Amino acid sequence: MSGIIRMYKRNGEGVLHFREAWFDDADQHFVINYGVVGHQSTTDAAAVEEGTSAEGLLAAFEAQCEEDGYTVIPESEQFRVVAQFALKSKDGTERDRHLEQKAKEVITAELAWRGLGVVEGSGMGNSRLNIFCLCPDVNKAVNAIKVCARAEDLDFTKLTIAAAPASDPDAFKVKHSPRQGGGFTL
Repeated sequence: MSGIIRMYKRNGEGVLHFREAWFDDADQHFVINYGVVGHQSTTDAAAVEEGTSAEGLLAAFEAQCEEDGYTVIPESEQFRVVAQFALKSKDGTERDRHLEQKAKEVITAELAWRGLGVVEGSGMGNSRLNIFCLCPDVNKAVNAIKVCARAEDLDFTKLTIAAAPASDPDAFKVKHSPRQGGGFTL
């Protein structure tokens, strides 16, 4: 894949929409994914003739989006969202590493196909598994992660979700906790 172009726009009612495109090298397809942020997107893929420039297609897509009023949301205007699972051991077990891989995979898909952001990475330690996300709409991202955790049996009863503005990464506030008044530390 040559890279992803992802842009957003608010309509007249303030509803956030997204468009994104990428070139799938393996299938030689140009893929466009779009929709209302927080809802299942629509995806169109078109076969690309040999010799067509992926960079040219992406540049044309970006230009059309800009013409239609879409822009890139700067990282500083987005939110850091952490899905944190309590573990039974300090450094994690083989089962916990499996949970980490599955959680990253399903949360990535849940966020991506709804225009809700990206999983930037994960980490395990201090009896916690953290999945780090960058999201344009914090409330919709938190709800999507909760839905995903329940649907995929990701140990929902051990899940805490916290969020902070990307511009103030030390200001995490708990958005979901299995216990009332639970705090949050990385």
